Amino acid sequence: MQGISSRWLLKLLPWVQCGGGAYRVNRRLAYTVGDGRVEFIQTGANVQVIPLELGELPVLRGYEDEDVLGDLAGRFEQREYEPGDVIVAAGQPVDTVVLVAHGKLEKVGEGEYGGEAVLGTLADGSFFGADALHGEAHDWAYSVRAVTAATVLTLAASRFRELADRAESLREHVTAFRDRPERAASAEGEAEIALAAGHDGEPVLPGTFVDYEPEPREYELSVAQTVLRVHTRVADLYSQPMDQVEQQLRLTVEALRERQEHELVNNRDFGLLNNADLRQRVHTRSGPPTPDDMDELLTLVWKEPAFFLAHPRAIAAFGRECSRQGVYPEPVEVQGHHLPAWRGVPIYPCNKIPVSRTRTSSIMLMRTGESAQGVVGLHRTGLQDEVQPGLSVRFMQIDEQAIMSYLVSAYYSAAVLVPDALAVLESVEIGVAQ
Repeated sequence: MQGISSRWLLKLLPWVQCGGGAYRVNRRLAYTVGDGRVEFIQTGANVQVIPLELGELPVLRGYEDEDVLGDLAGRFEQREYEPGDVIVAAGQPVDTVVLVAHGKLEKVGEGEYGGEAVLGTLADGSFFGADALHGEAHDWAYSVRAVTAATVLTLAASRFRELADRAESLREHVTAFRDRPERAASAEGEAEIALAAGHDGEPVLPGTFVDYEPEPREYELSVAQTVLRVHTRVADLYSQPMDQVEQQLRLTVEALRERQEHELVNNRDFGLLNNADLRQRVHTRSGPPTPDDMDELLTLVWKEPAFFLAHPRAIAAFGRECSRQGVYPEPVEVQGHHLPAWRGVPIYPCNKIPVSRTRTSSIMLMRTGESAQGVVGLHRTGLQDEVQPGLSVRFMQIDEQAIMSYLVSAYYSAAVLVPDALAVLESVEIGVAQ
């Protein structure tokens, strides 16, 4: 069976018994108020803005009604964009506010000599179009285009007005913001700053709000199942020299384990690629994975990094970059295997990490174990008719056509205990397919 792989992820993850079918992770919620950037909560592939972080938008600065802000945060819609996609186009009405959860965007407009010019860069935590919530109707003076894969949250001005019509406190706050006199501008076009010199004072510092997450994440065990059907004639007549039912079950279990590893990497709810915190994702500097990029990952998971996980082609691309730069990292020996490594941290191959149509992939670095507040696998052992930990084979029936049926089930999930336990290097170019 050619589809059987080494399945290093299943071997390396420390597996935690999940007796009640769910595993709760209580984290502290921490974000910075007044830093000019919006922060988010991530659950798998789903991203939500922290309600109080909406106070970074000028029109909502100083507004503190948490119930209204929570309602407003729930009205944002998540959108995904690929490199090159246009998010807003010049000349269209400004009727939406956009929060950049992850990715890199460029503001593109007409240059000094009539050509296209990049007017600015937007990245994680940036926002644009906020004046749609309070200003008069006008058009975009520039376009915004995705440079990398991007995740944004959008809110139509009409949905904001619907909420303001129902919430008197929000309506009064927006009215007061509109009526606030504009500050004088300096010769450079900047707002004048009121200064006082020669006295002792205390500057206003950004404040940090720390609390437990209001809705702790609970990871429920996922299941992969199939029904194996074998004719009794095959089992009776052809089970020598090898037991046909046993061999059929063996290959079925192998296929389920392969699917299990695929889900642990790619599932939108608990897959590691989707559960990496947005602040724990970095892009390559030049395309192919370089030693500098791997060092950048190590700065994100610097506390007891356990291993890198990469597609075999990404590992080959990293090897080419090392050779090009004259760097020859020492391999490490693990369970009798000689594996490539960087800074002494082994790099394991995993063919479940996807390769995009543009020949890019990802590299993960993780810390593992409950005691290290790392990444753990979740399973339930002690199942009826269990043949492997977390995997059971149950005889179901023999139907009227003399076909035996076996239900094969595997239960599993994975949890990232704290955000800095997992980091992802994205947009890794692996070269042209041969």
